[in-house]
Amino acid sequence: MELERQWVTYSADGAPVQAYLVRPARAQAPLPGVVVIQEVWGVDAHIQDVTDRFATAGYAAMAPDLYSHGGRPPELEEGAILAVRTFLDTLPPAAWGDVAQREAAIDRLPPDEGSRIRQTLHRIFDPARPMAQYVGDLRAAAAYLRDGPSRGRAVGSVGYCMGGALSVRLAAADERLGAAVIYYGDAPSEEEQARIACPVLGLYGGEDHRITDRVPEFAARMQSLGKAFAHRVYPGAPHAFFNDLRRSYHVDAARDAWARTLAFLADHLA
Repeated sequence: MELERQWVTYSADGAPVQAYLVRPARAQAPLPGVVVIQEVWGVDAHIQDVTDRFATAGYAAMAPDLYSHGGRPPELEEGAILAVRTFLDTLPPAAWGDVAQREAAIDRLPPDEGSRIRQTLHRIFDPARPMAQYVGDLRAAAAYLRDGPSRGRAVGSVGYCMGGALSVRLAAADERLGAAVIYYGDAPSEEEQARIACPVLGLYGGEDHRITDRVPEFAARMQSLGKAFAHRVYPGAPHAFFNDLRRSYHVDAARDAWARTLAFLADHLA
């Protein structure tokens, strides 16, 4: 399919934010919209490819670059993030969340390289990263779609890892959102759950215990609130099972999750 791809700039809380926007080139009428929400790696080749896939499925798909808000700091430049991802790929998965193992590995790098890796690691994995700002950027992205490529049509969100957590937080912050999909993202607070007004789909890896072990509690809470929450846990699948550029890719889980995502969006947006 021929796609119309462009980078656009929109305003969120008075600051410029860049976004990757894609739609089918031959579709003239407004289309239902999907806000595609990045992992910690930014709007990289994988997120751009996924955004293209949603456009191929008949949506106006927009991936906001959350690190571009008001101007990108050097430690969040594409090359800096790629260097961190390459470094982490040299470590066993269990070491990613083990600060001592991570630091020991960084200490073996040349000092300048190690310093740059530390700075970027701190920014992308900092527990104090500006999630509220990101939610504001996503609300503005949904409004951009509603005012333009998706005028008169429903808009939903799909997010991955950090973006999965943000997808459901967007559902709590934007009462006009039509649907939200979480790929292996943390559940929102109980206060946020109470504000969710749209159906939510959660897709999780069975081996991703830090996140998946909390899903039953999240599901029970959503049920008690009368919220529509469907979810699927894939046995044997790790965190980030949908990312086909990483060792974590699990083809069977990814295939089924993609089919469920398209069916869910078709039911609630199209």
